[in-house]
Amino acid sequence: MARPSWYSPVFREEAVQIALRSSKTISETARDLELNPETLRGWVKKHLKQHEPSVDADLTVSERARLSLGLPKQVGAWQARRSACHAHVCALYRTK
Repeated sequence: MARPSWYSPVFREEAVQIALRSSKTISETARDLELNPETLRGWVKKHLKQHEPSVDADLTVSERARLSLGLPKQVGAWQARRSACHAHVCALYRTK
């Protein structure tokens, strides 16, 4: 049986929220809160596991729109880079 925690659930949740919203690393945040970094890391990991969306969850309308708008741009950029690299390699072989 695990020993009782020294930290209240409210403190844990606030520490997790600070860690998730901060631009600092978990270790830096833990140091600021005077916690062991592994303790905070465990709380964050547990929080994320409990609050992750299920695999079967449907996308919202805004998520679907964002994906449909962003993907063609990314694919176009990748294709342009690939074409540029291909042209560069072909030019190198032609000069030899």
